[in-house]
Amino acid sequence: MKLRSAAIGLLAGSLLAPACVILLAQQAAVQTAAPPTSGIANTLQGAANSTNVTAPTAAPLLPNGIPQVPQITAPASRRGATGGANAARPANPGRQPAAPAGLRAASAPTESAPVAQNAGADAMLTKLAPQMDLRVGGKDAGGLRLSGTVGIVVMMGLLTLLPTLVLLMTGFTRILIVLNFLRQALGTQNAPPAQLVAALSLILTGFVMAPTLTKVNETALQPWMNGTMDQAEMMKTAVVPFRDFMLKHTRDHDLQVFIDMSPGVAPQNEDQIPLVTLVSAFATSELRTAFQIGFALFLPFIIIDIVVSSVLMSMGMFMLPPAMISLPFKLLLFVLVDGWTLVVQSLVTSFRV
Repeated sequence: MKLRSAAIGLLAGSLLAPACVILLAQQAAVQTAAPPTSGIANTLQGAANSTNVTAPTAAPLLPNGIPQVPQITAPASRRGATGGANAARPANPGRQPAAPAGLRAASAPTESAPVAQNAGADAMLTKLAPQMDLRVGGKDAGGLRLSGTVGIVVMMGLLTLLPTLVLLMTGFTRILIVLNFLRQALGTQNAPPAQLVAALSLILTGFVMAPTLTKVNETALQPWMNGTMDQAEMMKTAVVPFRDFMLKHTRDHDLQVFIDMSPGVAPQNEDQIPLVTLVSAFATSELRTAFQIGFALFLPFIIIDIVVSSVLMSMGMFMLPPAMISLPFKLLLFVLVDGWTLVVQSLVTSFRV
């Protein structure tokens, strides 16, 4: 039995040995024909498969021998949202196709709507805004003429100089300084308030300048508003009454001082005096007159302060402020003599002398 089993084993081994050799040779040939791929190659292969990108093939050669650039097909999965746009894109990107007529007709009202609204707003502003023209120089001399929006802006800029003209060419300066001196002489710090003092000064200025303003209205403003006089001629005519007012209330010494300081040839008469020189001399004269009136106002109140101080010192009340005791007496004296009426009357009369 043992010999039989050994013989069977030898026979089976002799039959299986050639088959194993053949299998080993085939496996070796397969490994030699297909080299093993790395991890990066597997990743790239998977990405190419997932995006459905056509694998590059051998580029065909052009007639001049330059290889042709291969074309890559776009992924099919991304054409869901933009497929229509990509399909409608022309082959030549430099020239875009014209929009359909229906689309142009629909978009035209949307673009022209803001333009129409702006035109309507400009027309409304033109109707509401005043029509003003500004000309510097006469008609024959040419000069500068501004109209429309520019003329309005320039005219508004000139109107900002109006407070300066009121201060330097009217009696406002004298009245305001005198009323401030009166408040200091009384000893009241904020009574009357500064706003009330300025308002009272402006009202009195209008009362004092009423004859001058009436003459300006008759000779310059009314002809200009009626169209019989242009702006340049109106300004020259309106300055004449103010020049007469300033020459009347300017001291000769102050006027001569500013004429001597002015460059150029000395004027031969009053009409040749430059307006800047006249305004400077008038402002200086007004300051001098206002301080003179203020000194006269301070005298009675100083006497009351001296009397109260002497009485307090004689009584030994050195710690009691004299101004606190003298204030009621000064107010009583000012009310009894009707001080406000006397001050206002004196101020107005000083311009009519």
